This record gives sequence, structure tokens and C-alpha cells, in this order.
Amino acid sequence: MVDHDDEGAEGLQSVSDPVEGEDPAPPAIVPEDGGDPSGGWRARWLVPLVVAVVVAVVVVAGLVGWRVVENRRHDAALGSCVRAVKVLQGKIGSDRMAQYREAAGIKADQVKDSGTVVAMARSVKNTEGLRQRTVRCKASMSTGDLNAEADQARKIDSKFAAVAKASKAVTASRDAKALEDARAALNAERDEASRLLADSDGKVADNATRDSLQAAIDQAGQVKSGKAKVYRDAADALQAAIDRVSASMQAKSQADQQAAAQAQAQASTPRQAAQRSGSSERKSATSNNRRKSSTQSRPATGQRGGGSSQAPAAPSAPQGGGSNWRDRLNRPDTSMHGCNSAGLCGIG
Repeated sequence: MVDHDDEGAEGLQSVSDPVEGEDPAPPAIVPEDGGDPSGGWRARWLVPLVVAVVVAVVVVAGLVGWRVVENRRHDAALGSCVRAVKVLQGKIGSDRMAQYREAAGIKADQVKDSGTVVAMARSVKNTEGLRQRTVRCKASMSTGDLNAEADQARKIDSKFAAVAKASKAVTASRDAKALEDARAALNAERDEASRLLADSDGKVADNATRDSLQAAIDQAGQVKSGKAKVYRDAADALQAAIDRVSASMQAKSQADQQAAAQAQAQASTPRQAAQRSGSSERKSATSNNRRKSSTQSRPATGQRGGGSSQAPAAPSAPQGGGSNWRDRLNRPDTSMHGCNSAGLCGIG
């Protein structure tokens, strides 16, 4: 290190020494402030200008950077708001709202678990009766407003998420009870059909109806489904078969009644004829007997075709008094209804 310093010192001395054959340069005048005497006036305004330019650049750069950051924040807030609204719209669309209202109308006696009805009512109340709210996300809105709208959309979405969950639960409970009721109804229908099939043997007008009833019973016993409609359809088919057998039984009963009535009418016809004939004979005999009796009681007045007539027998003389009927006939009537001695007769 020392050697290097000596060499440097020697170099400096060699430079300062005058070269042989050249005139030494005149000594330079150095100003007291150490500046260049020819550019001193420039230094006074150049430094502030440079500082001002630098500050301006920094300010502009800061403004540009802030604007870029703010635009990014605004775009992020707008995107967040739009996504929140889109998620919310998936829960409050027209189809979903119709499902919520249907679920809200389910009664406790229609479900297996009545607690689902209570939960549904609570969630509906929390949304103010399923009232829809409007959430807007516009690019012209400020970042703060967009963030506020996004938060509002998330709150509404959480409320309707509870409604959707409660609606699903109460609907499932209703469907479970409907399935259970439909299955029980089909079993009861099968029992009724089996009894009718046994009772209708030999009592139907068309035995094919009993065959179709047997087929419906067998088909109903094979139903296995998780939907109540399948059991209800099977019950309807079974009921239709039951109705056909009942109608056939009624038709045969009516036909049997008509046949019995006709047989009874045919059997009663000879008896009625005999009764009418016997009555006519009795009436004729009675009439003949009356004529004979009348003929025998009438006195004979004579004989037809000539011959002497017999005079009626004279009445016998009454007993006592010594007078006969001729004397009484010629004797004048002295009663009130006869004629008196003067020849006057009373009226009446």
C-alpha cells in the first residue's frame, strides 16, 4: 500500500512539472465559492428547476398510481357486487319464489314432521313475507356504494338460503306423508278387492270382470316406488276393476229378479184362469137356483095350448062371529078411512 502511494505521488509531481520546450500555462483564477466562474449564473436557477421537475414527476406519478389503484379497487368492487347479485338471483327467481310460496302453504297435518312447518314459517318471517328486494350494481356507482350493495346482497342471500333449506325440508316431509298415505290406501283397496272377488263368485253377469279384478289385485301387490303417484295410479286401476265387478253383480241380480218375476207370472196364469172359471160356474149355478126358486114359488095361472083353467080356491071362512067374508065385504066401513052412512068418504 505504501509503494502504491509513492508511485501516485510521483505521478502527480510529473504532471505538475513543466514540460521542456513549452511555456507554462498562466495560473487559473478560482472563485471563492469554488464554482466555475463562467457558469455561476446558471446554477442559481437550474437547481430549483430540477427540483421542481422532480417534484412534478413524483406528483404526477403518484396521481397516476393512485388512479390506477382506485380503478382497480372500483373494478373489484363492481365485480364483487355483480357476483353477489347473481348468486342472490339464483335464490329469488320466479320459479324459486313459487316453490317457497307453495311450501309456506303446507299445513301441519300434511307432513310427517310438524317442526318443518314451524321452521318454514320462521324463515318466511325473516324475509318479511318473502319480499323481494332490489340490489343494483352500476359502473357509475362509487366503490363504497358498490361494496355496500354487495354486502346487502349477501345478507339477503343468506336469508333466502334459510328459506330454501326450510322449503326443501317441509316439501320432503309432505311428500313422505303422501307416499305413506298412498301406500296405505292401496293396501286397503287390495283388501276390499280381495273380499269382493270372493263374494262375487257365481254372482256376476260377465265372469271376465272377475278375471280383470284378479289381475289388478296381483299388479297392485307388485308396486314398489318412492313416488305417491305410482301408488295412487295403482289404486285407481284397482277401483275401476272393483266398479266393473260391482256393476256386473248388479246386472245379474236385476236379471235374476226379472226372471223370477216372469216365472211367477207364468205360474200364476193357470191358477187365475181356474179361479175365474170356478167363479163363473158358481155365479151361473147361483143364477139358475134363483130362477128355479122363483118359478116354484109363483102360482100356476093356467095351461097354454087350451085346456080348462082351474079356479082359485075360495078363502076359508074365518073362525067365529058367524059371518063369512061376503058379509064383511057388503058391510059399510064406519072407520075414519071408510065412507059414512051419508055416503061421504074420507080423503086418504
